[in-house]
Amino acid sequence: MALALGACAVALLAAVPAGDPLAAEISRWSGWLRDNNSTDENWTQVKQAVEPALARASKALQEGHRSLALLRFAGARANLAASKYVQGRPAAERTDIAKFEVEWARMGRVLAADMKQPSYRALEGVRPAVVRAIGEAAVPQVKILYDASADYARATGAESGLFYIGNAAAQREFIAFCRSLSARASAQKTPPLRSLSEDLDALETELLAEYRPPAAIDRHSEFIAASATLKEARELDAAGLRYGALLRYLMAAQRLGPLRATPTGPADDAALTASIAAFDARLAAAGDDESIGHLFVESAQSDLAEPQGKRATARATVAEVFPRYLAALGPSRAPARREEPRVTVTLVRWPYT
Repeated sequence: MALALGACAVALLAAVPAGDPLAAEISRWSGWLRDNNSTDENWTQVKQAVEPALARASKALQEGHRSLALLRFAGARANLAASKYVQGRPAAERTDIAKFEVEWARMGRVLAADMKQPSYRALEGVRPAVVRAIGEAAVPQVKILYDASADYARATGAESGLFYIGNAAAQREFIAFCRSLSARASAQKTPPLRSLSEDLDALETELLAEYRPPAAIDRHSEFIAASATLKEARELDAAGLRYGALLRYLMAAQRLGPLRATPTGPADDAALTASIAAFDARLAAAGDDESIGHLFVESAQSDLAEPQGKRATARATVAEVFPRYLAALGPSRAPARREEPRVTVTLVRWPYT
């Protein structure tokens, strides 16, 4: 797999313009992954997870799906950078909690400025909107991952704690990378975004309605992933990081689609292809910065092009994501009706009492 990944990176560089920072960054980490011969058990596990993710980011870039490539690269890069950080620390820090605590305190000072209350202006002015969205989603993660590192170290070992510290630092680096990708001002108008509070409530209601056996048992981990993505969207929305919130909200909706007892959207490839093309044309006709919506066009196109197909996800993108994206750019929806909490108590009288 590593040799195939290296070949993919070479082909990638031949397919994109010289000086492309995204291609260069993917190639750099592909090379580090390929040349890292560590036999550490934790690295082996990370490598198995990251190799296909990085290859998919490379493939997306080759196909001209730049937004999708950046999104896929974000997760892979974080785990690679965290592994590189761990492998660069002295061996004693990986096993000695006391030495870990010293490094934890040092990195707390290094990351202090990035662990303050997230500002809605953290990536203000970054264009296109999808780059801002992907960068904003990383902003709260610096503090979340750093805070979690101490608990992981004490519960499972110093090396696990170091990995989370490295991941926190990687989020900070990735935010800076997104700023570096920002395009010069263009005639395209960046959409002003509102709070998605009501939209998130409605999506949560739909997700909970689907959480019933047997799916709740058989696909529990998928429900957890959808719920976690929805929670992240809420936190971003509350912090005023509207672009990141919109991205995660749509990703949660994309996860919901395959979990529905009765899937919606076009069922065959021809109809799916036509629906994707129609939505893409609608975005293009708008004339504004519709890059967040276009990310999901790229995602649906990529899913349909998979050798074995990921039609359930492509179908969910068409049925769940496209309409929600358009609605999110409009006025707030009416608050979802919430059922009043009810408790039924049954009293049973025991004989002779």
